[in-house]
Amino acid sequence: MTLAPTTPVPPALREHAVPADSIVEGPRILRRTPAGWDDRPYELFELRPLGRVIGAEIHGLDLSLPLTAAQRAEINRALLEWKVLFFRAQHLSSDAQRAFASHWGPLETNPLVMSGDSAEIARFDRGAVPSFENVWHTDVTFRERPALGAVLQVREVPPVGGDTLWADMAAAYDNLPEELRLRLDGARAVHDFLPGFERFTPAERLAGFQEQFPPVEHPVVRRHPETGRRMLFVNSSFTTRIVGWERGESDRVLRLLFQQAHVPEYQVRFHWRAGDIAFWDNRATQHYAVGDYAPYRRIAERVAVAGDRPY
Repeated sequence: MTLAPTTPVPPALREHAVPADSIVEGPRILRRTPAGWDDRPYELFELRPLGRVIGAEIHGLDLSLPLTAAQRAEINRALLEWKVLFFRAQHLSSDAQRAFASHWGPLETNPLVMSGDSAEIARFDRGAVPSFENVWHTDVTFRERPALGAVLQVREVPPVGGDTLWADMAAAYDNLPEELRLRLDGARAVHDFLPGFERFTPAERLAGFQEQFPPVEHPVVRRHPETGRRMLFVNSSFTTRIVGWERGESDRVLRLLFQQAHVPEYQVRFHWRAGDIAFWDNRATQHYAVGDYAPYRRIAERVAVAGDRPY
């Protein structure tokens, strides 16, 4: 399905509508794909868009079966275009979930989160225990090579609640005032695992991970290695400061950049059913797991694909 492009906003109006220190109402640029993208129909499955720029359901594929090269290529094109893909009622075994994810590269492990059947599976079993995923973030940006993407399966769902949202960070970048985009060109920021984990991890465990995960620097705006699009690459869980900027100015600008994920026009919200799969591009998105289902359980398992060094 092809959606008509949004009419570009004149620069003067855009700069007036979105001042450098806040987000206000007004028209937004909503481009799903880069200029010149070959937007053609899908031949091997049905794609149903869920959002204007991000999020689509894929129908007609059984992910428990090995993918052909053609299927992998078409799923990857859909991932680049829609940033997060949803596959209903797959009910994959752990082996099948790992096998599907491995079509996109080596799988990574994360010792900071609880493992499931193997070290490559991160298990999230929340109910009466408070959830700490209800914050906008991009996974493991505290690594030198953050994850390319992730395949999440929800195995048990609460009777109500427990949705997950994703936000398109290319759309967020497109709508920054031009003056700010120019300032951010070439800027780098520090990412540290401590802000995202210290609130719910015992101090003795944190100390053991500090040598394994020292702070790293990434560009504030990264370029997607496959589409070439520029995308915001900072998040409130792990980004602590912009390198070389005065602290007050760094904090002010980062607060503004963190707010971009909160804009509904850049988001998709997914309501889970048991056995559903989400496959998202971690390079291009942030996500937020809504923590509104206690005391019921929500059990999910995630497999992450190792990524490259952002540039």
